[in-house]
Amino acid sequence: MMSDHYVKVKVQLEQMKSSDDGDKREAAAEEEAVLSSSPGSGSPVAGTVGGRRDAVRTAAANRHRSKSRAKQGALDRNTCSSNIKQDSNLVQEPIETTAGKMQNRNSSEQLLQIKGTGKMLQGKTEANGAAVHHHRSKDQHSKDDGNKLIKKRKPVTVDTSKAKTSLEALKVSIRQLKWKEFHLGRRVACDIYWHGVSFHDNENIVSGQVNKFPGMIEMLRKINLSRAVRTMQELFPEEYNFYPRSWILPEEYQLFATQIRLAKDNDSSLKPTFIVKPDGGSQGDGIYLIRDPADLRMISGAHCKHAVVQEYIQKPLLIDKLKFDIRLYVLVKSLDPLEIYIAKEGLSRFCTEPYQEPSQKNLNQVYMHLTNYSLNVQSGNFIHSDSTNTGSKRTFSSILYRLASKGVDIKKVWSDIISLVIKTIIALVPELKVFYQADIPPGKPGPTCFQILGFDILLMKNLKPVLLEVNANPSFSGVFEYVPSPVDEEVKVGVIRDTLRLVDPGQRKPLHPTSLPLGNGSEVQEDILEAGSPDKAELNEGVHPANSLPSLCLKQVFPKYTKQFNYLRMVERIATLFVRFLGVKGTMRLGPTGFRTFIRNCKLSSSSLSMASVDILYIDITRRWAGMVSDSREAGMALQAFIEAFFYLAQRRFKGLPLREQVVSLLELCEAQLEGGEDRRSISSKTSGERRTAQGSGHPPSVHPAPTPTQPQPPQPPPQLSSPATIRKPPDYRLHQTLRPRNAEN
Repeated sequence: MMSDHYVKVKVQLEQMKSSDDGDKREAAAEEEAVLSSSPGSGSPVAGTVGGRRDAVRTAAANRHRSKSRAKQGALDRNTCSSNIKQDSNLVQEPIETTAGKMQNRNSSEQLLQIKGTGKMLQGKTEANGAAVHHHRSKDQHSKDDGNKLIKKRKPVTVDTSKAKTSLEALKVSIRQLKWKEFHLGRRVACDIYWHGVSFHDNENIVSGQVNKFPGMIEMLRKINLSRAVRTMQELFPEEYNFYPRSWILPEEYQLFATQIRLAKDNDSSLKPTFIVKPDGGSQGDGIYLIRDPADLRMISGAHCKHAVVQEYIQKPLLIDKLKFDIRLYVLVKSLDPLEIYIAKEGLSRFCTEPYQEPSQKNLNQVYMHLTNYSLNVQSGNFIHSDSTNTGSKRTFSSILYRLASKGVDIKKVWSDIISLVIKTIIALVPELKVFYQADIPPGKPGPTCFQILGFDILLMKNLKPVLLEVNANPSFSGVFEYVPSPVDEEVKVGVIRDTLRLVDPGQRKPLHPTSLPLGNGSEVQEDILEAGSPDKAELNEGVHPANSLPSLCLKQVFPKYTKQFNYLRMVERIATLFVRFLGVKGTMRLGPTGFRTFIRNCKLSSSSLSMASVDILYIDITRRWAGMVSDSREAGMALQAFIEAFFYLAQRRFKGLPLREQVVSLLELCEAQLEGGEDRRSISSKTSGERRTAQGSGHPPSVHPAPTPTQPQPPQPPPQLSSPATIRKPPDYRLHQTLRPRNAEN
């Protein structure tokens, strides 16, 4: 039986409440909670209405502090009527659905409290002192739903059955991310496939992501990399001067021998040194130094070894009197659009014998001249260290700290390295896109791709970075094999783990940051020297905060610096034309019909360039390139041959301009003609549809004048293309003029 005082207080409260029935029930429940939680609730309670308001507020707070006390107090009510008991269930239900499902009191309070205010989501106190409850807001519902989705989200699946040297570091990364590994493969599709060597390690993948690009191995062979960079050197010689002068053997042996002889004839004191790298070599295998073309270890005849001979950098930067190089890890996350990330930390790999400039006596001392880890680890002088700034393998940041202590502008050093990496990737992208469409043609189901590359960079004495080579399959071993290396563990595990974080299929795709000047402010310095510090921009990279992992060690550099480097993507536009006229999806070679269609649609034929001359141009260039590329998949004109033909056409069409302007002018002409042709076809298709509609409706079709037949052009003599130099001369390295000043700068 309800006390008289209780009835009186209830009447007073009901007079101050709104007329909403739901609000009345919730206010009664709050009031009942006061009675059930106060001592002696069965007896009258003295106090004013204002005191009753304070008691109501105190009871609401107590309910939020302890779910068990509030629930138990509601269940112990024996003196209330059945109506009041029914109203009390309205209080119990929200407690069960929110606080009752939380793991602890702190997490319950986070859900019950509105961020930035002292208000509770379960109700608010109006001016009249009544606690009025409302349904949870839409924002709270979406927040709760998001938390439920996070809990219920299935772990990302990774197929590691083909992973090789990166397996152990990959396993550690997957455990840190709490993903699911399938080390023996899986019949159903996985989210990510981690291959050891090639895109084709695991065939018939139609979904998910693969950590290799089709054609990347081929493009990063010594010869193909040199050709790709050489093409860019012809167009942008100043921007691509970070790659040593190179000659391709055996096809350019005579050119190499002639230039060396002329240089020595002009300056008898000149004694250059060259390094010979086998095309398919790795880990320093087969590399040696020479001082004369006669010292080349070549087999005459059809079994000549394919290799690249490069100018040797004789004055490298030394630390502790030792030569060293930098291994920097670069993630190519996508080709279209192009996305490039660079690891903020890298490896510095040291030789194990003090450096001396090359002479005839020390050319064979590999521990002095070659920085390859696989070679120097066999030396008795190799130092395994537990520190990241001592020993034969150190972190790159430790080198930068040391240079900074000597007053070196390390921001510029890091900026130059970023520029080198972006320019190299831009040189590779055109042919990579051709490989990509050959294996995954548009419209065909297939995976998306990403890949980690290993850039080997040498710093010259003047701190200019020089690209030595790019490794398509950088080793991620060394963390657990032989002697444990803290340097390897710090750098390599972080690169794999954060690569997985960036390609997580469930993440929210981040917006591309605004293009910024390269190396502005202290950003570059923070990138390398404070790699472990939190970065607000990177916290929004799509990585869920629940992972509680370190901030990303990979920094996006493209498209972040799009404005600075987009003008270099000229060859990529040529590759787009090439792919357009391939005709058959999945092919990599342009046939004669496709080449003629390209000439015709772009309106490049003229009285001075007949179609017969075009056919001879195609045959001559294709035949020579077929002899230079022995492992071609099919017959026809490859992209590099098409680029040579494009350069030739540009030089004929726009005489008197520099090569770059000639190529740009021809590109603009072709793109305008093709765009106009598409517009004309669209209008023609629309006109045909209108004509058919008019015929169906009984109206006569509009009359168009018949096209005037073109007069056949008189045959023109074909261009003389028997010599490669008449189409596209190899770059004039001017060794006798430029070699000595460059070495002097070193």
